[in-house]
Amino acid sequence: MGDGECSRSIFSYETLVHAISGATGGVIAMATFFPLDTVRSRLQLEEDRVSKSTLATMRDLITKEGPATLYRGMVPVLQSLCASNFVYFYTFHGLKMLKTNKNQSAGNDLLVASIAGVINVLTTTPLWVVNTRLKMRGVGHVQERNNNDYNTLYDGLIYIWRVEGLKKLWAGTLPSLMLVMNPAIQFMTYEAIKRRVFASLNGLQPPAWTFFVIGAIAKAVATALTYPLQLVQTKLRHGHNYSNLPPNAGSLEILFYILKKQGISGLYKGMEAKLLQTILTAALMFLAYEKISTLVFRILLYRPMLR
Repeated sequence: MGDGECSRSIFSYETLVHAISGATGGVIAMATFFPLDTVRSRLQLEEDRVSKSTLATMRDLITKEGPATLYRGMVPVLQSLCASNFVYFYTFHGLKMLKTNKNQSAGNDLLVASIAGVINVLTTTPLWVVNTRLKMRGVGHVQERNNNDYNTLYDGLIYIWRVEGLKKLWAGTLPSLMLVMNPAIQFMTYEAIKRRVFASLNGLQPPAWTFFVIGAIAKAVATALTYPLQLVQTKLRHGHNYSNLPPNAGSLEILFYILKKQGISGLYKGMEAKLLQTILTAALMFLAYEKISTLVFRILLYRPMLR
């Protein structure tokens, strides 16, 4: 496929390489830092858990429940992340292929990343609903009773569909759509910094640590700006345990309830663990993604259109 044809087609070999590389990088990164994600989930969903530092919370969990608890639900999370990253990276780079290099800018990256995020949310939210429940099994939460009837991602999808209804599989979709700004800001920041780095190096390949640092900066900016919505999203997916709120309470109801009862600090409970987990995970993901895609293109003697 020639460069001109490739740039006009969303269904291209190059787009597929980016998608596979992004999915693989995401799985490697999440598997590496999964215990941090467990700490984040427990702090967000367990109202009676004291908000301690990440390491202190990790020690508490290991002491009371054993080391294995840090990896509870890892398989469905990795499966969901693989599917989610594949959809996101494929859509993001596929849409970028429709534009010429002259049109690359932070504004265009933000638009393309937002569209990719919407498509990703609408197609993969059911996976995240199931794995959030599997991950929190056995912690004495209101939704625990539903978790005894399935052990895998597929069984969970079928169970929720048949028992709770199709609508429940898309619980938390509204805050997820609002959170499209998180990866959009992340990708916009990442692409903008990366373009400047490549321009300063006159097209030479930067060292590996550069991608790690760029990825970390991009994710830190995005997470800090959107964390309260991520907290609400997690509670909607798993189910809240607020006695004064109906089970089907919406995003704004939960948001204002937390604000009223716990103040601003309540909206940022678990943020330290979230920042640590997402920054390290995103940094390693982008590093792995860049190295994998570069290696594949080099092996196949293929020069990608967009860098």
